[in-house]
Amino acid sequence: MSAVRPTDASASAMGPAGERGTGREIPAATIARLPVYHRVLTGLEEAGVSTVSSEELAQACGVSSAKLRKDLSHLGSYGTRGVGYDVHFLTYQIARELGLTQPWGVVIIGAGNLGQALVSYRGFASRGFRVVGLLDIHPDVIGHGVESADTALEIRPVSELESLVASGQAHIGVIATPAEAAQSVCDRLVAAGLRSILNFAPAVLSVPDDVELRKVDLSVELQILAFHEQRRADDPIPSMDTPSLGEAINA
Repeated sequence: MSAVRPTDASASAMGPAGERGTGREIPAATIARLPVYHRVLTGLEEAGVSTVSSEELAQACGVSSAKLRKDLSHLGSYGTRGVGYDVHFLTYQIARELGLTQPWGVVIIGAGNLGQALVSYRGFASRGFRVVGLLDIHPDVIGHGVESADTALEIRPVSELESLVASGQAHIGVIATPAEAAQSVCDRLVAAGLRSILNFAPAVLSVPDDVELRKVDLSVELQILAFHEQRRADDPIPSMDTPSLGEAINA
């Protein structure tokens, strides 16, 4: 993905107030919403929209306009009263904050159905992530080809992990192994030098304090949905005192 750059006009229009400060602490909840803002803004830019109000952007992102403005205030002052936000410039600023103005190499450990599906996911390439390796320990799958979003990829042995990291090709590790192998794979990723790991295995992993570990557990998400389905079945008529989902999100 090519890096997004602000136009000269948008940069000059924003002036010093649009410059990114240093030493800022951005709340974790705000960081979690930035990818949503970026995705919506990217869609607006692709649709030819040049400016958007905070109310319009907030509605498209599923948050309140007050929450949106507060989130963006942690990045800088990018809006213009009465005009709104310059879509291209704000897209760039959020992309820069998220680290999306440079490519990131992703190595996936586990070449089962999930690992191969992740390789084929086109959302990686469109957001600046490139799968540089799909690794496994089983000799019956090593050497097989898998079609990725941008090129064909060959399943390689896990023994090549360290060289991928040492060469600077891999920056983020993805664990797509069975639960029983997840911790040992995680330990190997950390030992190889990776400090950003995404875990798809249904296991709670232990990592050093300087490692950022994110977990995606589909079974947990389904259980949460089942909880809400059960609550609706037990109480089909919502109480007037019960906040709506939208109110809960914007709380």
